[in-house]
Amino acid sequence: MRIATVRGRLAVLTPDGALDVATASGGRFGPDPQTAFADFDAFRAWAGTAGGAAEPFAPEDLGPPVPRPPQVFAIGLNYVRHAHESGLPVPTQPLVFTKFPSSITGPTGEIELSGDTVDWEVELVAVIGRRARDVSVADGWAHVAGLTVGQDLSDRTLQNAGSPPQFSLGKSCPGFAPIGPWLTTTDELADPDDLRVVTTVDGETRQDSRTSDLVFSVPELVSRLSRSVTLLPGDLVFTGTPEGVGLGRTPPLYLRAGEVLETTIEGLGSMRHTLAAPTGERARA
Repeated sequence: MRIATVRGRLAVLTPDGALDVATASGGRFGPDPQTAFADFDAFRAWAGTAGGAAEPFAPEDLGPPVPRPPQVFAIGLNYVRHAHESGLPVPTQPLVFTKFPSSITGPTGEIELSGDTVDWEVELVAVIGRRARDVSVADGWAHVAGLTVGQDLSDRTLQNAGSPPQFSLGKSCPGFAPIGPWLTTTDELADPDDLRVVTTVDGETRQDSRTSDLVFSVPELVSRLSRSVTLLPGDLVFTGTPEGVGLGRTPPLYLRAGEVLETTIEGLGSMRHTLAAPTGERARA
């Protein structure tokens, strides 16, 4: 099943187009995409048998499938080869930071750069479907509503400012957490633990790896996070980026205004964004 935000409303995608949930359910489920996670088990059961007239839609009609996540977790150095290119040891426990929810945006459109050191980071994003506290690894997938494509855009100058540096502000500028194009439930995937992840810039491949290289898998992350915090329905977990980031090149290579950033994950779809020059105070800095 694929769940989407279409023209600002919750929809289930079918081969014929988008089925508006509020209309098709007779008001049982509302139009707000975030409400699908209030009782995701009930929503999924209804959506599996839902019928009605589906409407065509364009990629530009799609918004973030989870527009207002209660919490957004992100994991650093969670691919073996990315740790190697960073010159750091492979972590023995997840390195956790946050991307603030105000950075969430949809799968198409324009993203304003914050400066001249903004990096790309393709990420598999897990969406929590059930409240999770002290969950076992074996039960991790059962608490995931589905998966979506994400980019952890990162202003490296801001990320590494200060001593010690902090990550969250440099990764939370407006538009720095695009997700989409929709949420896909794991039953649609042959192996949700092994998906190809790709970033291209102006058609040039910058990252090309597989989620089987994750240090901590999705169910492991759900389990470990839930030991410390309560995971809430609709939370996002950005699971980390593979090798190939701009910071790891010699010399470093960063995104520039006018470039087109495309992000694809096997079985989950693609996002496409155009990068724009900084405006306002950032442009004058």
